[in-house]
Amino acid sequence: MKSLELFSGAGGLARGLSCSGFEHAKLVDSNKHACNSLRSNFGSGLVFEGDVRDFDYKSLSQIDLVAGGPPCQPFSLGGKHRANDDSRDMFPFAINAINVLQPKAFIFENVKGLLRKSFSQYFDYTLLRLSLPECTKKPNQDWQDHLAFLKRIPRTDLQYDVSYKLVNAANYGVPQTRERVFIVGTRSDLNVSWTFPKETHSKNRLIFEQKQTGEYWDRHGIIPDLKQFDQGRNAKECVQFPLFPATIKPWLTVRDALSHLPNPTTDHNIDDHVFKDGARSYSGHTGSCYDRPAKTLKAGVHGVPGGENMVRYADGTIRYFTVHEAKLLQNFPSNFIITGAWSEAMRQIGNAVPVKLANIFGEQIRTVLGDGNECKKKFVG
Repeated sequence: MKSLELFSGAGGLARGLSCSGFEHAKLVDSNKHACNSLRSNFGSGLVFEGDVRDFDYKSLSQIDLVAGGPPCQPFSLGGKHRANDDSRDMFPFAINAINVLQPKAFIFENVKGLLRKSFSQYFDYTLLRLSLPECTKKPNQDWQDHLAFLKRIPRTDLQYDVSYKLVNAANYGVPQTRERVFIVGTRSDLNVSWTFPKETHSKNRLIFEQKQTGEYWDRHGIIPDLKQFDQGRNAKECVQFPLFPATIKPWLTVRDALSHLPNPTTDHNIDDHVFKDGARSYSGHTGSCYDRPAKTLKAGVHGVPGGENMVRYADGTIRYFTVHEAKLLQNFPSNFIITGAWSEAMRQIGNAVPVKLANIFGEQIRTVLGDGNECKKKFVG
């Protein structure tokens, strides 16, 4: 099945979808550093560097899936919260791609802030436009008037069944508590039913194996200093543990993802595992505890917010994550190339969809569309 990806960034979603068996027709992005990363990992021929508004969809043959992460700054909890008044709102252009290409399905990822109450009406409008992509807005028509029109029109030839869900990547085996909104649509004439993938990992299971059975520590071959481990632990974690389904696994932690790596201050042969000095902790920016999933890796509005991109050990010491470590926390393969200096590389990684999560959603889309054959590539996180 062929896919087109818009707003590709460094390629986390693209990598995961290719692991699920999708063949990319094109990867579109306007950022030169992200495009350099895409070329380094997917080949120059697949990359269109430029404004999505300048991309010629007619140059493509049958596209089964349109995917991407429309720029999230208009909706980010850390941004200016301008939504549809922000020139960086790219949802209208993603909808245009659906209207032109009429794919079997689409999948878009965006920040949790999209669900903020103050944005609810515009979000409803976006969902309705995704459902009826050929009902375009007239020049100079404001979106409220267009919303009223969409609510009263009859069925159209091109319609999509659209659903959304706030997803925590940690619940799917990503070593990071990363909450993002996923919007999935399937073409109505296909008569298929989309269901979001079942969660496979649990916070309670992790705490149970750390505090009750000790399985977590046994796996790592260490005897924990539970006094240090308890420092800063949320009191709500003292709960009664129910019986867990056999399929539920514990959340993965920073230790799970990174403990095999050498200290970045030592001699090693990992090019992007370079120590960066200057990490400091302050209120609200205390880093990611080593024995918890990482906090959400972030790109930031003005550079990289260091507090969220630090690791905090049990003894209280902190340091910045290296680019290599950040890649692994987003499930990129260790040999995946992220171009640019540390701040630029971290920006790309912070904007990416975790590869494993993209792979899980890609497999589910193929199954729902009736093309759930064996994946072309084995997922490697």
